[in-house]
Amino acid sequence: MSQSRPVRLLHASDLHFGREDREALDWFARLVATEQPDAVAITGDITMRARHREFAAACDWILSLDVPVTVEVGNHDLPYFNLIERFIDPYRRIRAIERLVEREIDLPGLSIVPLKTTARAQMRLNWSRGRVGKGPLKRALDAIAAQPDNRTILVTAHHPLVEAGTKGKALTAGGNRALAALARAGVTAVLSGHVHDPFDLVQQTPNGPIRMIGAGTLSERIRSTPPSCNALTIDERGLHVTVRTLGDAIPTPAMLIDDIPADADPPEPGDPVAAINAEPRP
Repeated sequence: MSQSRPVRLLHASDLHFGREDREALDWFARLVATEQPDAVAITGDITMRARHREFAAACDWILSLDVPVTVEVGNHDLPYFNLIERFIDPYRRIRAIERLVEREIDLPGLSIVPLKTTARAQMRLNWSRGRVGKGPLKRALDAIAAQPDNRTILVTAHHPLVEAGTKGKALTAGGNRALAALARAGVTAVLSGHVHDPFDLVQQTPNGPIRMIGAGTLSERIRSTPPSCNALTIDERGLHVTVRTLGDAIPTPAMLIDDIPADADPPEPGDPVAAINAEPRP
């Protein structure tokens, strides 16, 4: 890795417009305005139910950040109620921000490459889980192969590609295969969201280790940590991650979860475990 100067990114995920946390969104926007990162990476679930008004509000907010932004599509960004549209044209609504979605960003010594993990339907009941198809993986690998030598490569996806403690019911179908291929291609880390808690883990693959970095949420749908984002710095020493929360009152180690859960859905209001899961980690 060769960095002529440090590159700074802010990594956010799971905005869930329709259930957004306005205080958290305003805080993140102030953070962008104050720190002026080189880019912002948003790893999916921009909306709650893929409604047109949710996309419109998300688009306005993203454009107001006034820095380069890359946006990956999440499972909540596919039509939720209109199954005909979901099967025929599942990404039509997100075209409101088409020039942001899955856009590669090139920065000094760094490239950000998208990997789509959503699917309009799957051969399993839970369609919210991820899937890495051959086509999306090939497009990502082709984009990586086209990058100049000696660049740091980050891949953005919505779903974590693997998780702990599952056998045969993976959160992301094809995730292990994809992660191994990305490790072979020299990818430094895969940035993702979906689980609403931040993490920074090293996953071993047949082709060597690769880092998996997840951002929390800026919505009301918290799981076990409060709303947050990740601040990434890439320099000659490597990739450094700091979890940022409102007021930075909680240190990064206390915010990071140890394992990626197999069931990534946060509890809804009224769920008896919601209050417990909403408590900050000690």
